[in-house]
Amino acid sequence: MILFVDNEHESSHDRPEAQRLLAARTRITYRLEDITGDTCLLQRYRKVTPELVDRFGIRAVFISGHGAEASLYDEGDRTGLREVIAAGDTPVFGFCGGLQFIGETLGMALERIGRIPDGEDDPYPQYQPGWRKEVGYLPVITVADHPLLEGLGDEPVFRHAHTWHLPATPDGFVTLASTALTSVQLVAHESLPLAGSQFHPEYWTDDHPDGELLIENFCRWVGLI
Repeated sequence: MILFVDNEHESSHDRPEAQRLLAARTRITYRLEDITGDTCLLQRYRKVTPELVDRFGIRAVFISGHGAEASLYDEGDRTGLREVIAAGDTPVFGFCGGLQFIGETLGMALERIGRIPDGEDDPYPQYQPGWRKEVGYLPVITVADHPLLEGLGDEPVFRHAHTWHLPATPDGFVTLASTALTSVQLVAHESLPLAGSQFHPEYWTDDHPDGELLIENFCRWVGLI
């Protein structure tokens, strides 16, 4: 069995897009099952503990992003998930906010990419207005050789939706892909089965299929498939 962690704060369930978000979580769960050929358990972040991982024999953990501000979370609700990451013996892949959560767990402080200067147009004012951001299906530049990048070429395309980022590569990790705005787009640990992307590979499409291959590559790298 594998685990997909819904890392979204419950306050987001009151937003107009809540039903679409919840439906997407279900779809991603099925996608992870299809890739791995294993049952995927969808679980809220506050329910995840090392004991749950042991009880269900979880072979890998995938962590979703989130739209809620980090200040809304009760840190005690995420202690169990942090313990799973810090142990380093269960493969973990964090998507967007999931990568940021891994970085925070291992001692890295998050930062906004930055404000849009006065007088400069905001290309996506409907999303986090006033902040620099990456939104939509955009390329990243691969900057290292690694099994996660097998078959993806120099500029694979993934879905982006973020204004926060890790300002530097966490200790023990290597950066595999970057963009001009976000230097840490994809990382993998040098010795542990931990990886994360600032973009959203789980939202691949027929026109932009690179996310599926990246997740498959991760599953091969950690021995799931």
